[in-house]
Amino acid sequence: MKKAMFYGILASFFFAFTFLLNRSMNLSGGYWLWSAGLRYIFMLPMLGLLVAVSPGRSLRPVLAAIREKPWQWILWSTVGFGLFYLPLTLASVYGESWLTAASWQLTIVAGVLLTPLFGQKIPLKNLGMSCLILVGVLLLQLQNLSAGTGSGLVALIPITVAAFAYPLGNRKMMTVCPPEMDAIERVFGMTLCSIPFWIVACVVAYCNAGWPTGGQTVQSLAVALFSGVVATILFFHATDLVKGNQGRLAAVEATQCGEVVFTLLGGVLVLGDDLPTAAGFAGLALIVVGMAANSLLASGGGKERSE
Repeated sequence: MKKAMFYGILASFFFAFTFLLNRSMNLSGGYWLWSAGLRYIFMLPMLGLLVAVSPGRSLRPVLAAIREKPWQWILWSTVGFGLFYLPLTLASVYGESWLTAASWQLTIVAGVLLTPLFGQKIPLKNLGMSCLILVGVLLLQLQNLSAGTGSGLVALIPITVAAFAYPLGNRKMMTVCPPEMDAIERVFGMTLCSIPFWIVACVVAYCNAGWPTGGQTVQSLAVALFSGVVATILFFHATDLVKGNQGRLAAVEATQCGEVVFTLLGGVLVLGDDLPTAAGFAGLALIVVGMAANSLLASGGGKERSE
């Protein structure tokens, strides 16, 4: 369990590049839909090469698994990647990088609430700690809401869609993939099966804004590498380690709250974002406490039988 939590926190560091670079592209005039689509277009050859050259891995079994259940792969890959990242990128238009990252922590509660869909009861202790994290998120956003801009509330609409789509697509694909398929192969297969969605997104982006700039292309490439490949593989590997226990799985998903801290630091130091108010810093403290409490709860459940 400690290894899974470590991978989850490390993944949250690399996921922070998503919020920072998307905000940077918005500030420089890049069209948000290009930021979304280019990430997955660039991810595909990276992951394909990684699977092809890694010892013990091959493209052939992944493609064979997709041929066995093509519509399930396309559906849940589109949900887990398409309906996750497109709304999340749209949300970055409406506020500072750490505001989007903080709002994204809705996925922690979403992950807990989804457990009945997989034949298990909602882990109430995890839900309680997740709600503590969300109180921290609300405190962190308080300065934006009190300023009267309304940007935080507008951004919550697409973020809520993304918050449920990501854990739902990830967990559904765990049941679709063969047990011998590892996280890297699964991410490659999901990226491949979501490409039709991203091609449509790129066509719409071209019709509305023309071709992306060179700067946006380079930054999208960086998002694809750090967040799309490194972070996603780390996070999926972490969830694979605990996929037999929904309580522990919820705790690993809660490590994503680390994105708020990493994004806040990067936004202030690199993008010149404003610091949170005193209430905001209190919110950060609650987020860290909630994450630690989730970890302790999951570790305490180590004697429970995995299902």
